[in-house]
Amino acid sequence: MSDDDLDLGDIERRMKGAVDALKHEFAGLRSGRATTSMLDPVTVDVYGSNMPLNQVGTVSVPEPRMLSVQVWDKANASAVEKAIRNAGLGLNPMLDGQLVRIPIPELNEERRAELAKVAGKYAEQARIAVRNVRRDGMDQLKRMEKDKTISEDDHKMYADEVQDLTNKFVGVIDEQLQSKEKEIMQV
Repeated sequence: MSDDDLDLGDIERRMKGAVDALKHEFAGLRSGRATTSMLDPVTVDVYGSNMPLNQVGTVSVPEPRMLSVQVWDKANASAVEKAIRNAGLGLNPMLDGQLVRIPIPELNEERRAELAKVAGKYAEQARIAVRNVRRDGMDQLKRMEKDKTISEDDHKMYADEVQDLTNKFVGVIDEQLQSKEKEIMQV
């Protein structure tokens, strides 16, 4: 069989893509820890236009449950505070000169359970994506055997390799979900 027919590297790359997408989804889930990405949706009304927060100041995480924004132009400091307060993120910023401090409130038990459910849904979507890649690979193998480009033994050997890749990536997804759930439920 030539390498052009069934590209196991391509199958592995596509499965890894599903895992990478899951990592990105998990990064957006708030777990009670401060991350600079929490303020990504905030836009500030300055200089007559709406600008992303990261274009008017430096966002940092000085403590695990605190964000800060060092506003570059002192005249924009109150606009930054107001934008964060009105962004619907449930945050209560405090203005201190050109520095805006944003304490991250504790998550309550109910909210933690909701976030854990959302994490579970994201993980299931990733598992489905991995299984779809497996199905594509298996369909390709069936066609190749039917067209007599591979033998029945080759079909079984490659099918086992595709299944091994599937098991590997589903295992990675399960580990990431377990880790994210633990992070969310930590008090």
